[in-house]
Amino acid sequence: MDLTILLDRFSEGQLGALFGLLTGVVFGVAAQRSSFCLRAATVEFARGQLGTRMAVWLLTFSTAVVWVQGAQALGWFRSADARVMSVTGSWSGAIIGGLIFGAGMVLARGCSGRLLVLAATGNLRSVISGLIFAVVAQMSLHGWLAPVRNWLAALWITPGGQNLDLLALLGLPPIGGLYIGFGFALAAFWLARRNRIGLPTLIFASGVGFAVALGWVLTFSLAQVAFEPVSITSATFSGPSASTLMFFLTDDPVLDFDIGLVPGVFIGAFLAAAFKRELQFQGFDGESQMRRSMTGAVMMGFGAMLAGGCAIGAGVTGGSVFAATAWTALLFFWIGAVITDYLVDQMGVRITA
Repeated sequence: MDLTILLDRFSEGQLGALFGLLTGVVFGVAAQRSSFCLRAATVEFARGQLGTRMAVWLLTFSTAVVWVQGAQALGWFRSADARVMSVTGSWSGAIIGGLIFGAGMVLARGCSGRLLVLAATGNLRSVISGLIFAVVAQMSLHGWLAPVRNWLAALWITPGGQNLDLLALLGLPPIGGLYIGFGFALAAFWLARRNRIGLPTLIFASGVGFAVALGWVLTFSLAQVAFEPVSITSATFSGPSASTLMFFLTDDPVLDFDIGLVPGVFIGAFLAAAFKRELQFQGFDGESQMRRSMTGAVMMGFGAMLAGGCAIGAGVTGGSVFAATAWTALLFFWIGAVITDYLVDQMGVRITA
């Protein structure tokens, strides 16, 4: 992809922000129309129901893997250059942070990406929870919680100062990632057919995964022609949420992909909801729900920064390039969510009954 013409009109930061905005709009539209949510999928799984939400998540994940690995096979992207692969990975962060984030998204009734999408449709609960998530993520990155996060992350790290390629660890060839993606896709289509999911939902669920691949390819292409170093990344909502918050609170903001991503998701989800006439103000149902959602948002903010990403950033974006710690974090997102749903929601129903 030749971007030299665009660089004649925009600075590297402006172009990165525009790419983030484009990726975010695609993600926001697709996520709103498909109701994509890792938390919903984990709850279905915890209750023995392999239903619509599970099929949507599997289709999104598999689409991201297929598109990203396909782009790599065509020479449009290199996983080894991705930001998540170029930094030291943390096994302890993925495990502990994954458990905390998984529990938090059940309490908040939505992962960080889902909260942003719902906020765009008028859900005030998600607005409050999303803001808390962003503040705690920033505190965990550079604030009061940073020493705790750094200590936990340093307990068990990957060797060599960089993350590990899961395919290489398993002794699989690079093309093996594409085959794994197709395997997940087959499972997704089988589950979709079993639950009689309509074509529009399938298309939009695939669109979420496509947005992840789009972000990788766009930032990789920009990095090839930029004079200054460009972070090769894609959709994630932990770091970008914190960065976007600080962008509006500082007098010297810096434009990049992350800054465009969050507004893009909001705009895309808002337009999709407006088109379907699904915009509606919603608030907390009571004090207990407020406490639960705010607690979950705090846990997600810290857990995501410790795990190296959120349900999207680590669970789909990092997973699509087979970063070993991202797959570990994804596993523990599921474990934390399943345990929390069982202890908090399922046991709570049995006690009240």
